Amino acid sequence: MTQQHLLLGQTLAFSGDPFQTAWEDVTHHTRRGAVLIEDGRIAAVGQAEVLRAANPQVPVTDYGDALITAGFVDAHMHYPQTAMIASWGKQLIDWLNTYTFPEESKFGDPAYAADIAGRTCDLALAHGTTTLTSFCTIHPESVDAFFGAAADRGMAVVAGKTCMDRNAPDTLRDTAQTAYDDSKRLLQKWHGVGRATYAITPRFSPTSTPEQLEALGALWAEFPDCPMQTHLSEQVPEIDWVKRLFPEARDYLDTYEKFGLLGTKGLYGHAIWLEDREKARLAEYDCSLVHCPTSNTFIGSGLFDLMGLASAGMRVGLATDTGGGSSFSMLHTMAAAYEIGQLRGIAVHPAQLMWLATEGSARALHMSGEIGHLGTGAAADITVLDLGSTPAIKQRTDRAEHIWDAVFPTIMMGDDRAVRAVWVAGEKRLG
Repeated sequence: MTQQHLLLGQTLAFSGDPFQTAWEDVTHHTRRGAVLIEDGRIAAVGQAEVLRAANPQVPVTDYGDALITAGFVDAHMHYPQTAMIASWGKQLIDWLNTYTFPEESKFGDPAYAADIAGRTCDLALAHGTTTLTSFCTIHPESVDAFFGAAADRGMAVVAGKTCMDRNAPDTLRDTAQTAYDDSKRLLQKWHGVGRATYAITPRFSPTSTPEQLEALGALWAEFPDCPMQTHLSEQVPEIDWVKRLFPEARDYLDTYEKFGLLGTKGLYGHAIWLEDREKARLAEYDCSLVHCPTSNTFIGSGLFDLMGLASAGMRVGLATDTGGGSSFSMLHTMAAAYEIGQLRGIAVHPAQLMWLATEGSARALHMSGEIGHLGTGAAADITVLDLGSTPAIKQRTDRAEHIWDAVFPTIMMGDDRAVRAVWVAGEKRLG
C-alpha cells in the first residue's frame, strides 16, 4: 500500500550550483510551498494549494512559516571522536596522540562502539543532519556498529574501517594485509546494502606505510565504484612530516597518487595548503575536497580557499569533522565557513552556504539527486527549520525583507533548537 504524506511550509530548493551560476538563477523559494512524500521519496514539490488540491486524501503536516529544506549532508566526520569533542588545547599531531588515539582504542568493544554509533546518529538527526560520512577505527566492530546504527534509523551513510600501520599506538595498528582483508570483507558485507556506502579509508599517509597504501590502492582498483576517503594538507607541520616520511614524493598528494589513491571518487578532507600541481591533478580527476571550517579554526589549521576552488568547478563538500570540529551542527559549520570566507575577503552568500550543506556535499559524495536534494525522485530526507527559534534570532527575522534576511540569522546563530522536524526516507524521526 502506498504511503503518502504532505508537508506544508516555506520551501527552499536548488536547480544548479550557485558557485558556477548566479545564485538568484538556481535558488527556488516558495513562500507557501509543499512537499509530497510517497513511499520514502519525494514525489512532488510545489505550491501548497496546488498539491493539496491534487491530493485531498493525503495526511498533512503544516509547518506554517518554518522552512522545509533537504536534510543536511555531513561529508567528513569521525564518529569515534563523538565522546571527546571539544577537547582543549592541541594542534593536529599532539591532539591525535593526546585525545583521539586513546579514545579510538576502545572501539574493539562492540558494545562501546554501538553506544557511540547510536549516540552520533541521534545527535546528527537532532541537528538536522540526515547523512553522515564517517571514518571508523581499525576495528571491524566499529564499522559494523556504525552501519547498524544508521540502518536502524533509516539513514544514508558513507563509512569505512580506518587503516593505520605506523605512527600510531599498538592498539590502533593493523598491517598492509589485514587492512586489505578487513576492508574487502566489510566492503562486501555493507556496500550497497540498504542505504550504506562503503569507503576505503586510509587515515592519512603519515599513518600508513607505502605497503599499506599500495594494498588499499589495489583494493580501490578492484572496487572503483566505492569512494575512498582520507586527509590531505591539513596543517603545515603535517605537510613537513609527510615530506620527511616520503622524501621522493613531489608533494603530499603524490603520496596517494603513486599508490593508486587518486581518483574521481576520492574524498580529500581539509585540502587547505594545496600546491599548484596538486590543484591541477585534483581537478583533472574531478576529485572531491571537503571543507571542515570549525575543525580548521579549532585546531588552528588554516583558511580553506572555498570560493577559489568552488568557482573553479571543483567538487566541494561541507563537514563538521567531529570531533576535531567543535560542533555537531551543520548550521554552525555554515557560520564558520562564512567567517573563514570573510577572513579571505569573500562574503559567501547564504544561498551558497545552504547549497554546500545539502546539494554540494551530495555532489562531493557522487550522490546528487539522491540525498541533499529537495526535488522529485530524491530520498525524502528533509529538515524543517524554525527561523525564529530563539529570541535573538526572532527579533532579527521579524525585520527580514526577503528570505535570505530570514535564513542568514539562523545560519549564524542557530543550533539544534532551530531544527523543528527531521524526516528520513519519508519517516518522521524528530519533531
